[in-house]
Amino acid sequence: MGINLKEIEKHIRGILIALGENPDREGIKDTPKRVAKMYEEVFKGQAYTNQEIAEMFGKTFKDDLNINENNKDMVFMKNIEIFSHCEHHLALMYNMKVAVAYIPKDKVIGLSKIARIADIVGRRLQLQERIGTDIAEIIQMVTDSNDVAVIIEGEHGCMTTRGIKKTNAQTVTTTLRGRFETDLTLQNTLMMMYK
Repeated sequence: MGINLKEIEKHIRGILIALGENPDREGIKDTPKRVAKMYEEVFKGQAYTNQEIAEMFGKTFKDDLNINENNKDMVFMKNIEIFSHCEHHLALMYNMKVAVAYIPKDKVIGLSKIARIADIVGRRLQLQERIGTDIAEIIQMVTDSNDVAVIIEGEHGCMTTRGIKKTNAQTVTTTLRGRFETDLTLQNTLMMMYK
């Protein structure tokens, strides 16, 4: 399902009226169009399923990795900066940093693809927990590895600018799949690399 810019414009105009604004005044007469274009950009992940994202960024490389079934060699990328929007309040989730780890099986994914996957998954109405789950699922699809971990830390506008207003509150979530769930050595190595 695509993003309907005309519907967004119509509803933003209605919100401006509900806020007591004159939607035809000079400073905001083009606001509905600007907001619609912004939403098209910041919510572009809404238009794709996890399967479609895996297909978009599914380029992998088969190398002589000399891999056996007990392999613990890990690909680890951290400090991937993303943002998202909370599905409960449409509030910004910001200062988000994603770390992704996986144990290669027969192929590796290009490093930029990991960052692109994290970025587009964030560009949905989301929960931080689901961002981790979605990224892990896509990385599993692309790499054929069951062993994937995702760690995300971020701040939530619904916590920092409204409601409880705790400006230093950070949320950290972990998603562990495969051997990352059961192997304490892998978990410890992951956490040491994450610090």
